[in-house]
Amino acid sequence: MATDNFQAPDYFLLDELFTEEHRLIRDTARAFIKKELSPIIEEACQKCEFPKQIVKGLASIGAFGPTIPPQYGGAGLDYISYGLIMQEIERGDSGIRSMASVQGSLVMYPIYAFGTEEQKKKFLPPLASGDKIGCFGLTEPDHGSNPSGMITHFKDKGDYYLLNGAKMWISNSPIADVAVVWAKDDRGIIRGLIVEKGMKGFTAPETHNKWSLRASATGELVFDNVKVPKENLLPNVEGLKGPLSCLNMARYGISWGVVGAAMDCYDAALRYSKERVQFGRPIGGFQLTQKKLAEMITEITKAQLLCWRLGTLMNEKRATPAQISMAKRNNVNMALQIAREARQIFGGMGITGEYPIMRHMMNLESVITYEGTHDIHLLITGQDITGLAAFS
Repeated sequence: MATDNFQAPDYFLLDELFTEEHRLIRDTARAFIKKELSPIIEEACQKCEFPKQIVKGLASIGAFGPTIPPQYGGAGLDYISYGLIMQEIERGDSGIRSMASVQGSLVMYPIYAFGTEEQKKKFLPPLASGDKIGCFGLTEPDHGSNPSGMITHFKDKGDYYLLNGAKMWISNSPIADVAVVWAKDDRGIIRGLIVEKGMKGFTAPETHNKWSLRASATGELVFDNVKVPKENLLPNVEGLKGPLSCLNMARYGISWGVVGAAMDCYDAALRYSKERVQFGRPIGGFQLTQKKLAEMITEITKAQLLCWRLGTLMNEKRATPAQISMAKRNNVNMALQIAREARQIFGGMGITGEYPIMRHMMNLESVITYEGTHDIHLLITGQDITGLAAFS
């Protein structure tokens, strides 16, 4: 098993902006990743398996619903703490962070924000503890960037709702016990339903042959005349506001998480550049290698500052969806470019599982697409600054 020698870069001394509690939470998450995830993640990715044995450990560091109040099993943390946990998990692997993001931001958050007290008490504690796994059903085979066009629907049958349709590219679906599903009601209005494993007509086939997020369980959700109890409807939201508010929470976590992946690529490349000798000296002594490394740490530092400011705005309840969108787009693209540059420093060794570079690079190719593509986020910023929608 590989030894995790990661040392986090902090070029602008951001640690001074964090509280003692923030640093403790981050360091606890970092220690968990080093001990429990780093030694197994390469094998899990090669086998295309989600390492279920780490679920309870993720729960113990507050990875599931970190901002959910303790009365419902959450950690009751602030948004900077949430971001730092996601940063450390994604430093380990984007697929594992995806699992945690879905659990907390896309399943627990809507139940907490839009559910009844009974729903909160029933579902949130087991999700927070990792006793149950959740997934989020929004994307469909023909409706990704345009979720309002969804065709999944349900009809009121008096004693229950009858749900039909399908969702695609759903993280956690093959292992999920609970699915928060967005579908249109009899009026054509988008509503949220809690669908539970075991309901007749509900299946979740796994997606195979992935080159990215291989340690994350991905699949579909198929609903064939599924009878959903009426008490499983999320009553306190209608329309796209529901799923989009969940995506804002998840995108915020992604904006921090990918900084962790970039940090891991940079740290590994920096160390390798000092060890790898060519033409009689370490390659870190050559100008082109230093250019790559200097640009990496510059972009990481900018992203770290962006995350910190966005986290502060989130804590103050002043962050806008467009600000979250900008951070997600900028930071994912930054991390992907750093992974590619780091691979150049490693040369041929960069494609092997001995180092994390290629795994991060392939994972980030998914992260730059999901929960709002790179281009859609660009247009969100464009609409925000011009007041003119380039899409509808």
